[in-house]
Amino acid sequence: MTERRLSGRVAIVTGGARGIGQAIARRFVAEGAQVLIADIDGAVAEQTARELGPETQVLGQALDITREDQAAAAVALAEARFGRLDILVNNAAILDIAPYEGLTYERFSAVLRVNLDGALICAMAAVPALARAGGGRILNIASIMGIRGSKESIPYSTAKGGVVNLTRCLACDLAARNITVNAIAPGFIDTRMAVLADGSHEHATELFKTVYLKYQKIPLGRAGLPDDIAGPAFFLCSEDARYVTGQVLVVDGGVTMTF
Repeated sequence: MTERRLSGRVAIVTGGARGIGQAIARRFVAEGAQVLIADIDGAVAEQTARELGPETQVLGQALDITREDQAAAAVALAEARFGRLDILVNNAAILDIAPYEGLTYERFSAVLRVNLDGALICAMAAVPALARAGGGRILNIASIMGIRGSKESIPYSTAKGGVVNLTRCLACDLAARNITVNAIAPGFIDTRMAVLADGSHEHATELFKTVYLKYQKIPLGRAGLPDDIAGPAFFLCSEDARYVTGQVLVVDGGVTMTF
């Protein structure tokens, strides 16, 4: 039975309409938190909010995380409707996988603008509200691709690598405000990002089924699910993690251990 250990806490989850963000939002709601689901697709965010709980506990809001005014508005809405802000989950991101020959500076910059700048923009918008609440938690969703190199992923992996060190730097700078900052680096998770450009599913490819599953490149023998990230996210945003900051928790079924 859920102990509702986030009762009295208010969270914003960016990219919360689907996938990992939705799973985190669902877990937070189950733990008693009031949650603002902020997503570039406002209609889906509102629908997800309705599915997760009443308006007194869950709201959906359109948010372009690259817009400082919209990030500030989301924080203001959370405080106006729920009275405070205790947790920010920077989950919203876009995937970019392409050969080097197709890389342009414009493409690189666009991915960094969303995946790296967006996390900082939202954090800077949230910090005053978190401080007003007496402190809080910022959780960034990074990736194992930001820790290890991989082919055809310069924009995405560079951005997620930036998120890793942004987490550490923010943790240092915000500690005096009683704000902890941590990150989760997911591995292969079954979300929309696992759908390849040709419409096939990455986890259904022979490469994945053979190398990662049959030959146990992933020791736990399966791709992850969004709920596999929600539990660690809850821990890092809970009181149990009050003395944890600047850390990057890899949640990947062990795949980086076998590299």
